[in-house]
Amino acid sequence: MKKILIALFSASVLLTSASSFSGENDIATLRQNTPIDSQKEPKKMTKVVNSDIKQKRNYPMQPPLIPHTIRDYEVDLKVNKCVSCHSRNRTEESQAPMVSVTHFMDRDGNFLAEVSPRRYFCSQCHVTQENAKPLVENTFVDMNTILMSKDKTPAKH
Repeated sequence: MKKILIALFSASVLLTSASSFSGENDIATLRQNTPIDSQKEPKKMTKVVNSDIKQKRNYPMQPPLIPHTIRDYEVDLKVNKCVSCHSRNRTEESQAPMVSVTHFMDRDGNFLAEVSPRRYFCSQCHVTQENAKPLVENTFVDMNTILMSKDKTPAKH
């Protein structure tokens, strides 16, 4: 009995799989109805904001956004292109903001002479911005806007 049930279940799985491959099921996929044997034309990449103007932060402790392109920047175990402008001894010449003092602290809070290894790979936290239409609706409201709206609402008694 057990073998018959397993055989029936296997057959139903195979039939279900075959119908999904034949296109009978309309399942939303990342390929968006592009046949498996062809390649969809990719969308053009948007340009990175390259203004070198600091951008507003939306919440406390948000890492600053990168206001310039970093394409072809080398950041690996031996080289970090970012610190060629943002290190302590290069900011006067480059006029770039120095990395935060928190980047010179190890996990125990001790200050180091160089950027901490845990803060060395900048693009783990810092990102560039693009002039692109949002992919999903964003209803984010920053804290200042919330506080301003609370100040304007009359107090309830």
